[in-house]
Amino acid sequence: MKDHLPPPPQADLRGPDEVMRLARMGAAFPTRLSFLRVLLRRLGAEGAELRRPVWNIDAQGYGHAVYSIALGGRDYSLVAVATHLPDAQRTDRVIATAWDSSYVLFDGVPQDYDIARICANAPLQEAGRFTERDLVLSRANKSVRLFDHAVAALRAGRQPDAALVRDTGYLMRTTAVYGNGKFGIADRDLFADRPGLSGPFAAEMLTVWMIRAFTHDLVAHLGGAPLDRHLRRQLGIGNSTGLGMAPFLVSHPVLLNNWMMAREIALARVLAQPSVSPAQAETLRRLARRAAQHLAEWQVPDPAYQGRIATMRLEWPAVIAALGDETFSTFQPLDRVMTRTRTLSCDTQELTAALLIEPFGDLVDGLAEGMSDPHGPQALRLADTGALRDAIAARFGWALAIDFDDPEEIRQFWYVSEEKLEPRLGDRFAEPGAERESPLDIARRVQALWRDLPEAAGELRAFRLAHPEHELALTRVACAVRQPFSEIRDNLISARCLPIDMLRCKLAFFGASKFDPKSDRWTRITLAQGAPLPDEVSQPDADDWWLPVFAS
Repeated sequence: MKDHLPPPPQADLRGPDEVMRLARMGAAFPTRLSFLRVLLRRLGAEGAELRRPVWNIDAQGYGHAVYSIALGGRDYSLVAVATHLPDAQRTDRVIATAWDSSYVLFDGVPQDYDIARICANAPLQEAGRFTERDLVLSRANKSVRLFDHAVAALRAGRQPDAALVRDTGYLMRTTAVYGNGKFGIADRDLFADRPGLSGPFAAEMLTVWMIRAFTHDLVAHLGGAPLDRHLRRQLGIGNSTGLGMAPFLVSHPVLLNNWMMAREIALARVLAQPSVSPAQAETLRRLARRAAQHLAEWQVPDPAYQGRIATMRLEWPAVIAALGDETFSTFQPLDRVMTRTRTLSCDTQELTAALLIEPFGDLVDGLAEGMSDPHGPQALRLADTGALRDAIAARFGWALAIDFDDPEEIRQFWYVSEEKLEPRLGDRFAEPGAERESPLDIARRVQALWRDLPEAAGELRAFRLAHPEHELALTRVACAVRQPFSEIRDNLISARCLPIDMLRCKLAFFGASKFDPKSDRWTRITLAQGAPLPDEVSQPDADDWWLPVFAS
């Protein structure tokens, strides 16, 4: 049986000291293991059909709609609520109290009373009342310039300006997509074992994809005509993401390990292939040309980030050149391609890794099944304090090398704001609140644990009783023994720590592209751009939307 076949051969994995550095995590690109890609492949395999049983939107574009879809043998519904929002109140910041639209992913098909309840509460977001039938809560604002232009163009009998569609990429952008029990909605444990929703953030990705369909329909409703199919495919969902997302990768070490491990095994399997077929070689070349166009279309205002994009544009022709017949006639040609990027920027290396994985779904898609974390960190028995010391030396040498007497290495501190219950980052020497610091200072804690360990091996239980302040650090060390990719190998309280790197890493696993940082603490991105439309998910080429470009 297939289940008993040995795993495919794989090359050596890239090590955590390379992969888990913030600079490389902040260069991540989406792959075919990204959660939205995995979800849409599942919908396609099941022949899922998106239905719209309710459309109660008035001539001004306000009201509600319901979209329903079957996934894994169950129905799920998006209840979308569109409300009037004065321009002065439109902000993507977490301090906002009103939005152009709000959404709930409902477990099942809602009855009239469910819809009425959601319509009353979804626009209130945090202030609303929700139940365990509500799986995801979200809100979104219009990209006013493109939204209004698209409506006006359709009313005038023409399609929106293609360049504006290309440069914007979405009609609305979400400012939050809440799951896992936030504000009274369902805990993830209630549906984590369901087929189709068991993968990481599957419910949230389903919500985003359905919101995208609503934005297309809303513009068509107001414009009196449908958007061209090609334009609809290029219109994803924008997202504004800030510090609230960053601590997740620290507080979920096993999940982080499983995501990174799956991607690294995927790359290692591909690099170990002794040869590639002519069809696979041509697919790689075609996708490399697409990546070049994607880079050409990727424009951001931030000078430093645009500089990185410009460097990739200059370096990418060398990657394309490496995909020639001469390379493909050698043994393990893809390993040769990856090796050639070692002299190029980290960004180009990570883009190449994503490219090489893409044509090999038969080798790597099954790895998505191991990217969730149903158990969390599990206890690991270390024989004594000597074994603990050895584990720290082997896996946290990077932490021991940090000079925490240097004020710049402890300048920042993480905390949770009292008003919005959202993570924040403060300056330890200029702002109050350091006494309420969140425990994201893993490196400092592990170093403190190391200093208190005795030189001679002793009973670990006695040490833990004498030093309860080190329990978190000890847990992280034990986790790192089992899960080598569980720890970000950088000082997260250093003045040099850029949260944007953590954001990009996580968002790339979601499937995001077109990263547009507005500071080192928040970014705009696009999700589902180029993704199949509801009536396209079962088509043979539905999954061919890695790094979408406007001409595709």
